[in-house]
Amino acid sequence: MPSPRTTELARHRKERMWMWVQLSPVLAVLTVLFGGALVLAVMQSLGFAPWFGVNTFPDFSYFGALWGDWSFWQSLGLTLYYATVSTVIALILGTLLALALVRTFPSKKLYKYLYKLPLMIPYTVGIALAVIMLGNGGMISRIFAFVGLIGDPSEFPQILKTHYGWGIIAVYVWKQTPFVTLTLYAVLLGVGRETEEAAAILGANKRQIFFQVTLPQILPGIVSSTLIIFAFNIGAFEAPFILGGGFPDTLPVVAWRYFNDADYTLQLQGMATVVSIALIASGILYSYLAFYRRYERRIGRN
Repeated sequence: MPSPRTTELARHRKERMWMWVQLSPVLAVLTVLFGGALVLAVMQSLGFAPWFGVNTFPDFSYFGALWGDWSFWQSLGLTLYYATVSTVIALILGTLLALALVRTFPSKKLYKYLYKLPLMIPYTVGIALAVIMLGNGGMISRIFAFVGLIGDPSEFPQILKTHYGWGIIAVYVWKQTPFVTLTLYAVLLGVGRETEEAAAILGANKRQIFFQVTLPQILPGIVSSTLIIFAFNIGAFEAPFILGGGFPDTLPVVAWRYFNDADYTLQLQGMATVVSIALIASGILYSYLAFYRRYERRIGRN
C-alpha cells in the first residue's frame, strides 16, 4: 500500500500534468507565432530571403558589416544609456511612491487613482505631451518667459532633440514609474508591516528598517519590474525616433532606417540589427537575473 506522501506526490503530479494539458493550446499558438517569427528573423539575418532573390544562408556577413561599423557601437551605447538611466530613475521613484502609499496621508484615496493615469495613456500621447511641454516654445518655456526667468521661450534649455535624451528619459519615466509603483505596492500589501513594526520595537532606525527588512521583501518585485521595463526601453522605437538627437540613432531606429531604405536587400541588415538587439538584451537580462539568483541563494532564500 503506497504511503500518504507517495499518494500526495502522485496527486500533485497529475494536477501539474492536467495544468499543462489545459495550457497546451495557448502554448502551441505562442510557439508557432513567436517561435516561428524568431526563427525566421534569425534566418533572414543570416541571408535567407528568397523573396528578395537572396539565399546565401548561412551568411554572417550582415553581422560582420554591422558589428564592424563604429556607428553600431555608438548606437548601442546610446541605446543602453537611455534604457539604463530611465529604468533606474523609474525604479527609484516607483519605490518611493509605493512606500508612501502604504502609509496614511490626506487624499490618499484620490492619489491611488491619479498615479495610475499614465498606465492608460499610450506612449505616443506621452511623446506628444513632451513636445508640447518641454520643447523650446512649449508651455514650460513660455511660463518661464512669462515670469521673467528667461527673456524669450527660445532661450529655454534644449531638452528635446539632443543626445542627452532628457525628453526620451522623461517619457519613459513618466510612463513606467506608475507600473513600478503598482507592482511594489502590491508586494508591500502582501507582506504587511508587522516585520517593520517589530524591527522598530527592537530599536532599528528607519534606514536599518528599509535596507534590512523592507528592501529584501520587495526585491523580487524590483527585479521583475526591472526586467520588464529595461527590456522595453532597449527595444523601444517611437520616443528615440521623434525626440532623439539624430545620428547616431538608437539601434531600433537604425533597424527602422534599414527596413525603409530604397535598397530592399538592406532589410537583411535591419534584421541583423533586430537580432543583435535581442541578443544583447537577453545577455544583459540573463546576467542580471543570474546575479539576483546567486544573491537569493546566499541569503538562504530559494
